[in-house]
Amino acid sequence: MKLYSWNVNGIRAVVKKDFGTILQELDPDVLGLQETKAQDDQVREALFGLDGTAGYEIYSSSAIKKGYSGTAILTKTTPLSVSAGIGVESLDQEGRVLCAEYPSFFFVTVYTPNSSSGLKRLPFRKKWDSAFLEYIQRLDARKPVVVTGDLNVAHNAIDLARPNANYNKTPGYTQDEIDGMSSLLGQAKLKDTWRDANPNQVGYSWWSYRGGAREKNVGWRLDYVLVSERLNSSVQKPAIHNTIFGSDHCPVSVQLDI
Repeated sequence: MKLYSWNVNGIRAVVKKDFGTILQELDPDVLGLQETKAQDDQVREALFGLDGTAGYEIYSSSAIKKGYSGTAILTKTTPLSVSAGIGVESLDQEGRVLCAEYPSFFFVTVYTPNSSSGLKRLPFRKKWDSAFLEYIQRLDARKPVVVTGDLNVAHNAIDLARPNANYNKTPGYTQDEIDGMSSLLGQAKLKDTWRDANPNQVGYSWWSYRGGAREKNVGWRLDYVLVSERLNSSVQKPAIHNTIFGSDHCPVSVQLDI
């Protein structure tokens, strides 16, 4: 199964930027989308009849606040079940998690909260990281988990272009966020598929729209495919598709031989 993740920075915007053609070219079996910025009916309306969407079932989870956050899953295979949220009401108002259950694994797509300018939302982010870890542990106790999405953290210095200038100053590269990611990997026993396959390689999945950051490759690796350790031997071809445009993020993927 080809499993993909993409923060599209607005589903209605990305469909105007060759999303259908890109979908046909990538041909994912399952695609998790983040930051759809649309209500559930608007997600379906945006994708309805679009070239490339034939053969996919579409599921989505939207925020109460319109035009904000949101996740979706496009899948060729009918899941056993689909559920939204992590089971904590105070954290489940923004449509940040969608989970599709398949016979051999759970596919989770997540849009982790950004700590915001001035780190004013860092306390919320820390609460989220703790609750999301517990959620993944509960799933993993039942069957292996694939976690895909924009985790809004560069885990290591190699994962962003300017680590020294951003450390403990910029959302996505504070020690609290790094520790949250370390806990997710360590306590939930997840593997960072791309980094494990490319321990010393620089690869980014997000670039600011300002200052020609993408052209200069001044970026961050914020988008991940994490898998339960017992799935690690089934992972093939982890990839960052940095030649694909349409958003300030690019897709990431793995092939799961299961």
